[in-house]
Formats: sequence, C-alpha cells, structure tokens
Amino acid sequence: MNPIARRALACVAVPAAALAAGCQHQPRVVIRDLPVDAIAEAAPRPAAARPTRTRPEERKPAPAPRRRKPRPRAVVPAAWLHQGVLPRPWRWIVIHHSATDRGSAEIFDRAHRARGWDELGYHFVIDNGNGGRDGKIEVGSRWTKQKWGAHCKTPDNAYNDYGIGVCVVGRYTDRLPSADQLGSLQKLVTYLSLKYDIAATAVIGHRDAPGTATECPGDALHAYIHKALRPRLAAVRRKAGQ
Repeated sequence: MNPIARRALACVAVPAAALAAGCQHQPRVVIRDLPVDAIAEAAPRPAAARPTRTRPEERKPAPAPRRRKPRPRAVVPAAWLHQGVLPRPWRWIVIHHSATDRGSAEIFDRAHRARGWDELGYHFVIDNGNGGRDGKIEVGSRWTKQKWGAHCKTPDNAYNDYGIGVCVVGRYTDRLPSADQLGSLQKLVTYLSLKYDIAATAVIGHRDAPGTATECPGDALHAYIHKALRPRLAAVRRKAGQ
C-alpha cells in the first residue's frame, strides 16, 4: 500500500476507535505530514503554449531592394549617328554664321556647288525660320559620310580635316540667334562633344582658328560661344566624367 493510502486509512480508523471508547477529543489532521511534494508532482501540468506559426500566405513579403533609376539617354536623330560609317578623329567644333538673312542646307549646297565645291561645306546647318523652321538642325551629306569639311581654311587645313562645321543661319554681329537656334546649338554641340570627346575649349568660332581673317561668326555669337556655351559644356563634361 502506498504512503498516501496508508495515512488516509489511519485518519479514518482513529476517529472510529475514539468514538467507541467514549473519547470526547476531536482527532487532528496535521497538514504538514501530508506528502505535498508528491501531490504536486502527481498533479497534471498545464500544457505549454505552442508557438504560433504564420501561414505562408500571411507572411509579409520582404521589401524589394531599392534600385537606382537608370539615367535617361539623350534622344538624338538617327541622321546624327551615321551608322555603318567609321567616324573621323574629330578634334574641333567650328561655329559659323551665314551672314545672310535667309538660308538652309539646300540653299547653301547650291551656292557652294556654284563656287566649284563638291557639295555643302558645312556638316550641320541650324535654320532661322527663313528658309527652314526656326531652330531646325539640318544634317549635311558630309556628316553622313564622315567626310572632311570645307568651311574653315587654315594654312595646314587641319580645321577642315578634323573640324565639325556648324553654320547658324543669320547675321550675328549685333544680336544673338533666336532662342530656338541657341537651344539647338547647345544640344548639338553637347552631343558632339560627349560623343567624340571634344573638349569645351575646342569649341570655337570661325575667327578663332589660326591663320583666318574673318569676322565670322559675328561679335555677338562669338561672345556667346566663349561666355555661355563653353562654360555650360565644361560643366556637363565634368558631370559626365570627361
């Protein structure tokens, strides 16, 4: 018989015997004698709380890594790219004014051929609205062929051989080209400079080429090239790491 049952039987037997003998004292149950530890160990333990598991559909997706937005690429006309033709080793961009009120690539091409030249001497022409839409950039046939120019004669002819000729239609001794023309000039020169690694200091007016005797591209446009166009271009090239 286990100790708990034995003690319980004794507790019942003692009062019965006392009553039979006429004993008036009540029996005492001593709490400290009960096997408290054994009772506690025998008592059922509460079940441990199980960790709740998140269902796959309830899990929050991990935040996607932040990605830098790609820089938008400059959109240029396909004619500027002269695909399929190896580029010349260009070293300068030479800016002219036409010194005429009216003009276009077609008009100048006819005038140059009349002088005995093989074709339009410039690589690009920027129209002024009188002969072509104001600010329109026309691409000459020399550019698509990547052919030397016929616009800036010097003793060694280097500025024709390796200089990109850009003519801005109009007379710019006392005034600047239109805002559309200047915007187109900025866009064109920036593209050419970055594409062919031509430094800002190599963007010149016609009169800056050594050995020339000309007022081209006019005082106002010449000042704009040196005081506005070249500093802006230098800043763009620094930002681009060139």
